[in-house]
Amino acid sequence: MCGIFAYLNYQVPRTRKEIFETLVKGLQRLEYRGYDSAGIAVDGPNKTTTDNSKGICLIKKRGKVKALDEELYKKDSLDLDEELETHFGLAHTRWATHGEPSAVNSHPHRSDKNNEFVVIHNGIITNYKELKKYLNSKGYEFESETDTEVIPKLIKYVYDNRECDNVSFSTLVERVIQQLEGAFALVFKSRHFPGEAVATRRGSPLLIGVRSKYELSTEHINIQYNSAPYYSILGDSSVNPKGAEAPRASVPGALFKEGVQEKNSHNRPDSSNSLNSVGDGKAVEYYFASDASAIIEHTNKVLYMEDDDIALVTEGNLAIHRMNRQAGEDPVRAIQTLQMELQQIMKGNFEAFMQKEIFEQPESVVNTMRGRICFDTSTVVLGGLKDHLKEIKRCRRLIMIGCGTSFHAAVATRQILEELTELPVMVELASDFLDRITPVFRDDVCFFISQSGETADTLMALRYCKERGALTVGITNTVGSSISRDTDCGVHINAGPEIGVASTKAYTSQFVALIMFGLMISEDRISLQKRRLEIIEGLRVLPEMINKVLSLDGEIKTIADELFQQRSLLVMGRGFNYATCLEGALKIKEITYMHSEGILAGELKHGPLALIDKDMPVIMIIMKDACYTKCHNALQQVTARSGRPIILCCQDDPEITKNAYKTIELPQTVDCLQGILSVIPLQLMSFHLAVLRGYDVDCPRNLAKSVTVE
Repeated sequence: MCGIFAYLNYQVPRTRKEIFETLVKGLQRLEYRGYDSAGIAVDGPNKTTTDNSKGICLIKKRGKVKALDEELYKKDSLDLDEELETHFGLAHTRWATHGEPSAVNSHPHRSDKNNEFVVIHNGIITNYKELKKYLNSKGYEFESETDTEVIPKLIKYVYDNRECDNVSFSTLVERVIQQLEGAFALVFKSRHFPGEAVATRRGSPLLIGVRSKYELSTEHINIQYNSAPYYSILGDSSVNPKGAEAPRASVPGALFKEGVQEKNSHNRPDSSNSLNSVGDGKAVEYYFASDASAIIEHTNKVLYMEDDDIALVTEGNLAIHRMNRQAGEDPVRAIQTLQMELQQIMKGNFEAFMQKEIFEQPESVVNTMRGRICFDTSTVVLGGLKDHLKEIKRCRRLIMIGCGTSFHAAVATRQILEELTELPVMVELASDFLDRITPVFRDDVCFFISQSGETADTLMALRYCKERGALTVGITNTVGSSISRDTDCGVHINAGPEIGVASTKAYTSQFVALIMFGLMISEDRISLQKRRLEIIEGLRVLPEMINKVLSLDGEIKTIADELFQQRSLLVMGRGFNYATCLEGALKIKEITYMHSEGILAGELKHGPLALIDKDMPVIMIIMKDACYTKCHNALQQVTARSGRPIILCCQDDPEITKNAYKTIELPQTVDCLQGILSVIPLQLMSFHLAVLRGYDVDCPRNLAKSVTVE
């Protein structure tokens, strides 16, 4: 979804050109999230201001970050060589939700024509219509169609109605977010508070990087709690945001003028509770971003913000505020060290990130297994789950919840998990799970699968299950993500950063992680030992098998040359390979924009067979497993209707080869792992089809990498 990046240099001289370059580079690192426009906000001359403070210059452009970069150097009024000792700049990539892609709808959004307050936002404000109506009634004019614009207008309203002149920036933001419903990560800048930054989040990710050539004053920041009551400018019609347990007042006039809040000095950083540099002049730089990929080239020291945290940087000091303290919450935010290398988010010699990530799968599955499987003793230990193992073994049901590719990873492993755990396994799409208000009980174990760990629907499902007392398990690829923090226990799949919007290596690593869970749970089942050993041996040789499949890339490219002008494509299979059909069809849809459908071969006669003729491309997955004969019957039905099936099959299977139009012969492994090998040709196929059709493989239209809104 939208990408947030902001950079504050305190007592670190930077030219305006260097600041531009830092902001643009940050946005380029976030391009993979998906976007349609971009913008930045920096200090600059603004002749409409009446005081001595510098105005804020907004530069926004529809299209790619490259177009924005070119636009920056067309601003004659900005001196690129001017050196700024302290400066705070905002940058944003927008993924349209409210209003079409355009410069006026892109971020940063402003409070008024003087740009007194500007804000960048990732998320959706669900009560923006009510707020907009109220602000319109107070004479505030709107220029965009977005939900975000109510935020800068609202902070201007709060500022205009402040009870005294020394109200702090973070107090203003605190009062604003009390009015907001929905999900947001926000970063604010104001000409009234030069050199200050305020950031906050609820439901959308936000982290802060810290860099200084001097030693930092602390590695842990104590949270400062405020005791201000909750007020709504909309009166009783507004809902008290979750977690705000303070007393509530509903008289709009009393909101700011009556001095009802505690002294505003409570939002000034207490030096004993803030982070800064201990060097001369406290020279320090701060980076605010939606994810770590935008920060890693600058620093590996980061702080992950929690929901309803308010981070304030003033005079080089970083402090964290919260309005109220909840029972059991951690009163400290720790500076963490990122375990990521810059080269991991670079393309190297590949045409696209997606292609690179497909070819990284031999290493990524090894990284998922490393330190967790001992092949000599045939034991599996998932450290993140071992403390809850007894509770998991006592459960009555497993519920696996995800969206898109993560959902397919759950479908792919459901059958083997049922076999190894001897428990019923429900597989749920997070959005549908919530829509049905699905019954969940205390003796359920719920898995939440998400590459980013920030998927909005999956996060909401997690909170739903926690409220009902179920044990929650996270399966994520992102250390420090919301799901990894909010679940009771979990597994990091360690696939490494995935930049391409279409997920590839995260899928196969999720697949392996869930298989390992089944192996760990079944370790004491004597009747399952033969099966366990077979699977563990399959995992041992899996990287080698994946390399063999990747060597078929040229052959797959030849087939793609025949298919790329087609309008539709069917992918069929059953049993362990049904999930492969769903995932392969999704990859083709995502990046080639061809209609593609994954079909359960057992359902062929119940409708899909009507689509089969000599012109309909059909890919069938027929492996030597328990469904081999049934899949062979489906093949006969397809060929009887003049279908020309392209078949993914095991090596040396003449019976299949003679009935196929084309074959892709794959090495055979244990049945429950075959889906990992059979999905890779479809990943490669989708990549080649997209390239041949002339599309951007890594940034498909209308899609975002991290879906942080419902």
